[in-house]
Amino acid sequence: MTVMDIIKQLSSGMGITLEIFFVTLVTSLILGLALALIRMSKIQILSLLAKIYISIMRGTPLMLQLLVVYFGPYFIFGIQITRTYRLTAVLIGFSLNYAAYFAEIYRAGISAIPEGQYEAAKLLGYSKLQTFVHIIMPQVIKRIIPPVANETITLVKDTSLAFTLAVAEVFTLTKQLVAAESSMIPFVVAGVFYYIFNLLVALFFDYLEKRLSYYR
Repeated sequence: MTVMDIIKQLSSGMGITLEIFFVTLVTSLILGLALALIRMSKIQILSLLAKIYISIMRGTPLMLQLLVVYFGPYFIFGIQITRTYRLTAVLIGFSLNYAAYFAEIYRAGISAIPEGQYEAAKLLGYSKLQTFVHIIMPQVIKRIIPPVANETITLVKDTSLAFTLAVAEVFTLTKQLVAAESSMIPFVVAGVFYYIFNLLVALFFDYLEKRLSYYR
């Protein structure tokens, strides 16, 4: 089998990998912000629950979390698991996991904003929501670009964990091709794919960081 044949074989898996990546990134960034705000809430019980959730999601393996999300509905509620649920379980598991990491990144960014800016905004007549949206968040976004970029690059590589639920992404198909062809070439092709993908992600965040560095 030639390299082009291997690329064609892996092409469908590349589509699934991209879907896992983009859905997880968008969903977890949104959930992460909500989780960070709950974590910073003055309501102690909500803050504690968010802290416990983040601790559990960061302290247990993603692979284990995927298995819990996949088999949980059956063992807990007796719901029959279908083949189509595999990809859904992967998307849910990845989003819930990465939301915890992004929540801590958001929290660090928000906490780094001086209290004086809140007071100044209040004196100017801004509401709390206006202050957060128009003054705080633009600064937070600038500050968190590097750690978000690191987590995003990790996400690209973690998409390979979808093989845990037999989802046919790049890594799953690569293992099948290696077993069928008794060749290391599929591993090389997959490695190039992941490297190029991560390179594009890194270049995008470098560009974004430069665009947002308008005070330098």
